Amino acid sequence: MHPILILVSQRIALGLLLLFAASVLIFAGTMILPGDVAQSILGQSATPEALANLRAELGLNDPPVTRYFAWLFGAMQGDLGTALTNGQDIASSLGRRLENTLFLAFCAAIVAVPLAIFLGLLAVRYRNRWPDKLISGVTLASISIPEFLIGYLLVYFVAVKLGLFSSVSMINDSMSLGDKLSAIALPVAVLVLVVLAHMMRMTRAAILNVMQSAYIETAELKGLSGFNVIFRHAFPNAIAPIVNVVMLNLAYLVVGVVVVEVVFVYPGMGQYLVDHVSKRDVPVVQACGLVFAAVYIGLNMVADIVAILSNPRLRHPK
Repeated sequence: MHPILILVSQRIALGLLLLFAASVLIFAGTMILPGDVAQSILGQSATPEALANLRAELGLNDPPVTRYFAWLFGAMQGDLGTALTNGQDIASSLGRRLENTLFLAFCAAIVAVPLAIFLGLLAVRYRNRWPDKLISGVTLASISIPEFLIGYLLVYFVAVKLGLFSSVSMINDSMSLGDKLSAIALPVAVLVLVVLAHMMRMTRAAILNVMQSAYIETAELKGLSGFNVIFRHAFPNAIAPIVNVVMLNLAYLVVGVVVVEVVFVYPGMGQYLVDHVSKRDVPVVQACGLVFAAVYIGLNMVADIVAILSNPRLRHPK
């Protein structure tokens, strides 16, 4: 078998194994939470008979292993259960919320990724000069500030003082694309500022590492312009670490949006998760955790596969 196929198969198998381990941790974590689910649903005035009947109906009396595999097999078939608080199908509710979260992450990514790569190339072109120092300083400052603080600052200055955008990012299916983009402008700005620095600095470091190669010196001796050498010769050979850091940040844009969605009351998965954590709706928390884990592991697996495919020594083995 071709070495690339072996490595890709190993990455896929490892990703599935990690997802299984994550599902075990998610289920175990929700099981050891303090309190009684039946008590939280029926309230403190519930009779012991009503509590016992509800526990039996929810399967809370079954052994944890039995409950875990029943939940896992149901999730594998697309059945994430029913929300305890409102009786709604979790998969349907989660699908709409996941679509909103992916829309927010996509809008942030199409701004952040090209901008980070461009700023990284620009920093390499003018390394150790004022553009490089300015870009590095500003991006480092942005990543050092907590995202909730950036969000509240944007709400105060941009939404309240200037009145340019709404401080509440509510969207629905009846809105046009322009209205949706206007509504999510502030959370997108926060996410871009949070992930931009990491991608830019990794792009800069990866290209600078390649710039030490002998063929780069040869290209410079041929009289090629500095930006041409960086973009056409150094950048393609630094693509693997750049793809890895881009995928990590794309995973964060989906998985790490909980705080941003809460700040801007955005109807995504993060807001959905926080709402049901406060209600101790365990099936919803388990479903959200599993989806977040699947997205994060999946994007990292894609990054590994892209890194493998971009390695010429693996594509053309001797």
